[in-house]
Amino acid sequence: MKALGYGWIWLLLCAGGVSAKPPSRLVDIDAPKSANWRLVATDSDRKRIRNWRTAFTTALDQARAAGHDRDILREGVLLDPDAAMAGAEIPAGDYRCRVIKLGAQAAGMGDYTAYPAFSCKISDEGAVFSFTKLSGSQRPVGLIFDNDGYRKIFLGTMMLGDERRALDYGRDADRDMAGAIEKVGVRRWRLILPYPRFESMMDVIELVPAR
Repeated sequence: MKALGYGWIWLLLCAGGVSAKPPSRLVDIDAPKSANWRLVATDSDRKRIRNWRTAFTTALDQARAAGHDRDILREGVLLDPDAAMAGAEIPAGDYRCRVIKLGAQAAGMGDYTAYPAFSCKISDEGAVFSFTKLSGSQRPVGLIFDNDGYRKIFLGTMMLGDERRALDYGRDADRDMAGAIEKVGVRRWRLILPYPRFESMMDVIELVPAR
């Protein structure tokens, strides 16, 4: 199966270190082999998606055992595994996104880590949509496929550090990412990423329109 290509991430280099207004489309993404995510996903990613709820509940149990009950309660539906609402469609546009990492993959790692909000973008690519995290040392980039009325499927890769190009999906299992986008409120969505390769058991990314 041919891997997905995610093209170049455009970097804005302006005099004085101040970036100009970014173009409306920051990621040039090749069309997938199929709009059916099951024909695109690797075997290991289909397994991750299938076991998303086990990852979510196990990660929450670890976070609670580490004393983060109040943090979890404060986030409300965002960290409720069963909070997905009907109508998972997410409009194209600019979003304010926030990552929460739950559960530790190894001793010495944190069981609950919440990061400040960052900028991300949802783009209409035709048969599919795309998601791009625009800043930070770990930047998921990938495609959003139709699935059912309660969740869309995300397949992508992780860009690290100052990398300018994302690896093709399916080329490096340690960089591949798989999960689902769910609606959890009015103008509020989340991207759940079960069993990421680094640090946590479950990553939850809140997505709220920037305006």
